[in-house]
Amino acid sequence: MLKLSDIKSSDEELRDYYAQLRTQHVTPAWIGGGISIEPRSKAVPHVWRWRALRPQAMRAAELVGTEQAERRVLRLTNPELPGVSASNTLVANLQIVMPGEIARAHRHSASALRLIIEGTGGYTVVNGDRVPMSPGDLVLTPNWTWHDHANDTDEPMIWLDGLDTPLVRALEAGFYEEYHRETQPVGEGAGSPRWHYPMAEARAALERLAAENSGSPFDGVILEYTNRVTGGPVMPTIACYVQLLRPGEATQAHRHVCCTNYHVIEGAGHSVVGGQRLDWEDKDVFTVPTWTFHEHVNSGDRPAFLFSFTDAPVMKALDLYREEAQA
Repeated sequence: MLKLSDIKSSDEELRDYYAQLRTQHVTPAWIGGGISIEPRSKAVPHVWRWRALRPQAMRAAELVGTEQAERRVLRLTNPELPGVSASNTLVANLQIVMPGEIARAHRHSASALRLIIEGTGGYTVVNGDRVPMSPGDLVLTPNWTWHDHANDTDEPMIWLDGLDTPLVRALEAGFYEEYHRETQPVGEGAGSPRWHYPMAEARAALERLAAENSGSPFDGVILEYTNRVTGGPVMPTIACYVQLLRPGEATQAHRHVCCTNYHVIEGAGHSVVGGQRLDWEDKDVFTVPTWTFHEHVNSGDRPAFLFSFTDAPVMKALDLYREEAQA
C-alpha cells in the first residue's frame, strides 16, 4: 500500500545537511514559510491628497528644471512596499511641466498612461502625433513609443503618470533610449485618436448610462477604455477604467486578483479598502492592493468620477485572474 513516509532525523543531522546545502546555494522548500492559500499583498491601502501634493509639485518646479530631470516626477510610494511604487506592479506618479517647458523625447519598455489633472492646451507627441491634453483626458504612450511633452500655455500642466515599471523590472525586460533630438517633429498623423481618450466623450457616455439607471452593484456606472485597433485593453499590461457614482450611491464590496490605482477626477466620498476607510475628494489618488475587498461611497451632492488603472490584463493572460463579492 502506498502511504506517506515518516522519517525522523535528528536535529544535528538536519543542521549538517542544511549547512551543506547552503554552501551549494540550495534551499530545501519544506523549511520555508509554507503555502499561502490566497494572495496576501505587501502593499497597503493608502490615499495621497491633492491639497498636499500640488504644493510639492509646484516646489519641485522651482527647484529642478527639465534640463536637470529627465522627467520632473514625484513618485507616490506605498508605505509598505520596499520600492518606490504605489502598488506591486504599477507606479502612480505626479508630473509637472511649467509654461514654456518641454520634457525631452525618449522611449522605454514600460507602457505608460497620462491622466491629465490640471491645465489645458499642453500636449504630448507620441511617435510624431501631437496629442492635446485637457483635464480628465487619458493619453497613452505604449511601450517603446517615442514621446515628449510640452507646455505652450501660460499655466502649469500637471498629470498622473501610470506605468508598469515594477513589472518590467521584475521580468528584467527593461530597455531605454533617448531620441537624437530634444523633441520629435510633428508628423502628418497629428491629432491621431490612437493615443487620446477625451474626458468629454467619457463623461457624456457615463451620464447617458446613468440616466438609464444602468450600472454595476460593485462599481456604479463603469466603462473600460479599449484599444481602438484590437478592442481589448488599452495596453497589453494595463487596463483603464472610468466610473460614475451617483450622489449618495454606495457600491457592494468585492475583490479581484489585480492591483488598482484610482484617481478622483472630481467628486467627494470614501472607499472602504480592506476594512480601512479612505476619504477622498477632487484629484486625490488612492490604491487598492490585489485581492482586497473594497467598496465606494459617493457622499457628496454631485456625481463622482473615478479613473482607475490595473494590471488585470496580465493576470488574465496568465490565467490567474479571479474576482468575488463579499458574502
